[in-house]
Amino acid sequence: MESFFKLKENGTTVGREVVAGLTTFFAMAYIIAVNPTLLSNAGMEWGAVFLATIISAVVGTLVMGLVANVPYALAPGMGLNAFFVYTVCFTLGFTWQQALSMVFICGLLNILITVTKIRKYIIKAIPHSLQNAIGGGIGIYVAYIGMLNVGIITFDSGVPALAALNQPAFWLFLIGLVLTVVLLVCNVKGAILIGIVVSTLLGIPMGVTVTTDTVDFFEACAQLPTTFCAIFTSAGLPSLFSDLSKLPLVLVTIFSFSLSDTFDTIGTFIGTGRRTGIFSEEDEKAMDTTPGFKSKMDKALFADATATSIGAIFGTSNTTTYIESAAGIGAGGRTGLTSVVTALCFAVSAFLATFVSAIPFAATAPALVVVGVMMMSSFRDIQWDDFTEAVPAFFAGVFMAFCYSISYGIAAGFIFYCITKICKKQAKQVHPILWVSTVLFLLNFVLLAVI
Repeated sequence: MESFFKLKENGTTVGREVVAGLTTFFAMAYIIAVNPTLLSNAGMEWGAVFLATIISAVVGTLVMGLVANVPYALAPGMGLNAFFVYTVCFTLGFTWQQALSMVFICGLLNILITVTKIRKYIIKAIPHSLQNAIGGGIGIYVAYIGMLNVGIITFDSGVPALAALNQPAFWLFLIGLVLTVVLLVCNVKGAILIGIVVSTLLGIPMGVTVTTDTVDFFEACAQLPTTFCAIFTSAGLPSLFSDLSKLPLVLVTIFSFSLSDTFDTIGTFIGTGRRTGIFSEEDEKAMDTTPGFKSKMDKALFADATATSIGAIFGTSNTTTYIESAAGIGAGGRTGLTSVVTALCFAVSAFLATFVSAIPFAATAPALVVVGVMMMSSFRDIQWDDFTEAVPAFFAGVFMAFCYSISYGIAAGFIFYCITKICKKQAKQVHPILWVSTVLFLLNFVLLAVI
């Protein structure tokens, strides 16, 4: 295990990696129940999506851990699944089989741009100021996710405000947050995981930790054939391209899926991997000097790209690298062993869905908030007194939370970076790939406005 995962080389231990893996799982376990509940609105069987969610998470996370040896977990992405249901199926009128087919093609497209190393070149084209902004912005985004999940921020009449703190979930969140902060300040090992577990247990007498109604494993297995390989039936890929008048709309939708998926992953890797040393400068050099897929970044990007198509085959929306992996990284995870532990937890959860779904957001939200605090340290390396550096960094950082999207935050940063460079007559300093990416973002916004 030591030689395979190179634990000592990465400054970690088996115990620390196990704790990190458990922390990541608990932070993102909500997807097990949330994803099938959401996709079932499009007419898909709950149990089938439940198993597809777990299978895609297990396969994608294992590939990430065993092949890339990095501590990231994958699962169907929130936001992308909502886009799948409410935009692609409800607004545009595609069937869920056709939507899955588009997700499958999106995965193949992501594999193509990964094999050709386009995604790698995009990462290398991003200036350091924006990389630091993305890291800090993801910190804000992660903390914001935690607060929204527990409902401590409300939007009554469209105005954001602090919710009335008279609900048990809020008190549990505050107790968990204080506990986790105290444990971290006191340098207690496994502080974040302890905070989640203790909060979950405290939530039982408070009525916050409750089980939900789910189908059992065998019922889910019986329903899986309804989505498994549905994209290869007449209702899937053949149906998607049968009406040539809809071809432009199909291509635009696939483009939107791919753009969001690609930059969500890039943002996650930059935001969490650079500051912690998971993706080092030596690894970046290996990306240029080593033929094939031998660097950590290359392998991690490939693992993420393949997961989307695998998930679509089984019956779920885009599978992507989860920002909640930051919770495990914050707990000390540095190698693929963290991912393997998380994948095993997902596998076991197939038989324990009722109990896993009982973990309340109020118990995991404190972990996301404190990890967000840790990640905001990236902002210190930005030259805030240089307005041309500060403007793109600001928009890249805060738009992630404001728009609830990593890719939109990156888009805002790219756009304003190009604008400031043009105004300073330094347009030649902008990497060509950055220009292309910015144009694609603008095109995507236009297309989304049209459809």
